[in-house]
Amino acid sequence: MSQRVAAVVVTYNRLEKLKTVLERLRAQTTPPEWIVVVDNASTDGTKEFLAAETINDATLDLTRLEENTGGAGGFATGMKRAYELGADLFWLMDDDCYPEADALEQLVSGHAAAMEATPGGVPFACSLVYFDHNVLAEMNIAAPDWKWAGLWAQGHRAVFVQTCSFVSALYTRETVERIGLPLREYFIWFDDAAYARMAGAGIGPGVCILDSKVIHDTPTNVSGDFSKIDDQNIWKFAYGARNEASYHLHHESLLSYLRFFARTEILMHRGRVPWRLRRRITGRLLAAIRFNPQAERVAPAAGIAR
Repeated sequence: MSQRVAAVVVTYNRLEKLKTVLERLRAQTTPPEWIVVVDNASTDGTKEFLAAETINDATLDLTRLEENTGGAGGFATGMKRAYELGADLFWLMDDDCYPEADALEQLVSGHAAAMEATPGGVPFACSLVYFDHNVLAEMNIAAPDWKWAGLWAQGHRAVFVQTCSFVSALYTRETVERIGLPLREYFIWFDDAAYARMAGAGIGPGVCILDSKVIHDTPTNVSGDFSKIDDQNIWKFAYGARNEASYHLHHESLLSYLRFFARTEILMHRGRVPWRLRRRITGRLLAAIRFNPQAERVAPAAGIAR
C-alpha cells in the first residue's frame, strides 16, 4: 500500500500567501491525501476564507485555534491531527512556503530511496529551500551531517543533514510515535531544529532531497544570528535564545549549553547589540536552566486503522 501523506500548514495572518500555498499543494504531481491547516487565531479574514474552502475541498482539514500558539504549537496540533487521520508521512510547511509542482513526489521518492540505502533508516527528509529560483534561502539551509556525501557518492540526489526547518520537512509516522510531537512550549524558533535532532538521536541523520524544491517567500534573504538583534526582532531572538539553550542543556550536556551561552554573548558583542537588549537575551539564556518542556506523546492505537 502506498504511503498516505498529510500536508500540515500552520498559518497566522498571511491570507494571501496562504492562498498561494494551497494552490501549490493542490497542483502537486502527487497531491497529499489531506491538507491539514492550523489557523493560529488569525484576524485577517483567514477564518472566513478557510471555512468557505472546506465546503468544496474534501481534502482540506481545518483546525482553528482560539489563541496564537506560535509555529511550535501549531505544528504540534497539526501533526497530532494528521496522525489521527491516519497519515503515514507528515509534510510540514509554513504559510509562505511555495512548493514546486513535483516537490512532494521528489521528496517522498527520495526519502524512500534513502531508506533503502541506509541501514537503520532515515527519520526525516527535507526539500532544498530557495529564496527565489536561483538563490537558496539562507535561513533554511539544512545543517549537513559529517557524512553528508554518503548517499551522493552512491548516485543519489540527496545529502545527509542533522537538522532542517519546518519549511518542507517530511517526517514518518514511526518517528512521531517514537519521539512525540514538536515541543509546543518553544512557541517559535528552534522548535524545528530541536525536533530534527530528537528524531535523529540514536537513529542517524535525515536527508535533504536536492530535486525537491520550494520557495520561501520572505521579505529578505538573511540568516538570523545573535549579532543582528534590534528592537524589532528582539522578541524572536528572546525565544530563540531560551529554546536553543534549553535544548543544549537538557538534551545534550552542560558543556554544550555553556558553549552556546558563550557563542551567543560573543556574537552580540561583535554585532554591537545595545546593552539593554543584550541583558534581555542573557536573561533568557539563564531562564533555560528551568525551562525543560517534554514532548507530548501520541498513542499508536489512536490512529485510524489502515
